[in-house]
Amino acid sequence: MKDQPALRRCVAGELGEFANRYWGRRALLSRAAGLPAPYDDLFSLDAVDELLSRRGLRTPFLRIAKNGAVVGDSQFTGSAGVGAEVADQVRDDKVAALFASGHTVVLQALHRTWPALVDFATQLSTDAAHPVQINAYITPPESQGFAAHYDVHDVFVLQVAGEKHWTVHEPVHVDPLRTQPWTDHAQAVAAAARDQPPVVDDVLRPGDALYVPRGFLHSAKALGGVSAHLTVGLHTLTRYLLVQELAALAANQPALRTALPLGFDPGDPEQLAQVLPEVIELLTQEIQSASPDALAARLRVRTWTGNRPAPLRPLAHAASIASLAVGTTVRLRPGLRWRLVAGDPYVLQLPDRTITFPPSTAVALEALTSGTDYKVGDLPGLDEADQLVLVRRLLTEAVLVTTDQ
Repeated sequence: MKDQPALRRCVAGELGEFANRYWGRRALLSRAAGLPAPYDDLFSLDAVDELLSRRGLRTPFLRIAKNGAVVGDSQFTGSAGVGAEVADQVRDDKVAALFASGHTVVLQALHRTWPALVDFATQLSTDAAHPVQINAYITPPESQGFAAHYDVHDVFVLQVAGEKHWTVHEPVHVDPLRTQPWTDHAQAVAAAARDQPPVVDDVLRPGDALYVPRGFLHSAKALGGVSAHLTVGLHTLTRYLLVQELAALAANQPALRTALPLGFDPGDPEQLAQVLPEVIELLTQEIQSASPDALAARLRVRTWTGNRPAPLRPLAHAASIASLAVGTTVRLRPGLRWRLVAGDPYVLQLPDRTITFPPSTAVALEALTSGTDYKVGDLPGLDEADQLVLVRRLLTEAVLVTTDQ
């Protein structure tokens, strides 16, 4: 298995064993002693204070809750003051009062707002090949933010500070989709959390990690001090996603685009029975004739944009394009999803577009997309002038970055 540094920070033991035995199937508690490092380089209580007091956060980057009840935004937001026509910025004084009264603070989308977690999410999405989001939960002593529930994505819980007691139960609805939230099964969730034995009933301390597959019921309570943990959500790509995109390809079949009869009632089973066999037959034909290339083209657009590649500093990047010269070292932009297709022309497929190149650039393109740093002038198969043209194009398309950014 390839090196997966971010995933290794979430799972103790062999990653191959985790992939085969636990991924999507079982919860796993990993103790700090079996993990590479604690998480204070990624986040801290000081980081929480900075985000809440100095970064001008707005909703929905913050939620506040207590015992399962979410507080209305108006209770902790207000005007940004002179010079900014913004009415929903976070009020640090109001957050402080709510936290002091036992409310949990949830910082959302930290993979977009906190630099260390931007980089971590970029690497983890590369390691796992599933889109990643990161929230932080900061809970006062002896408090609980949310009752037992399940998530519709897999989760790594990374304990940053304090201690939290976690209880995890088997699912009542296995492998839920994004459209199947726990509230659809609220009574069954409550009953299982009350009556069934847990599969995890333990305390997480700083540096510990817990893997909770989607659908598994979980709840947590802070113990003697302030607790902070990162919830790293992996938005799992499922086989149902392929079904959805296969059905979307059926829009290419003219017979499936025809109108239903005038006056047709789609809520009447007897009327449906008159047209359903033909629709099923046509859909089956389309699915059976669908090509992997056509399906992959749709999936690239839908899934490759789930996570952004590594941040690009616009001014520095523009300067690197302007100053490009023989001897400049460049590398593939971390976290960028791409696919290179040989042919005439060579095609570089990106999340939102494709770029074509003459076959003469093939060897240089393969070198530049290999993940190895290269100096302009050292690329194979092209003279220096052509290397400059190729690299400038890839810098302009934000495929490459210079190593000094």
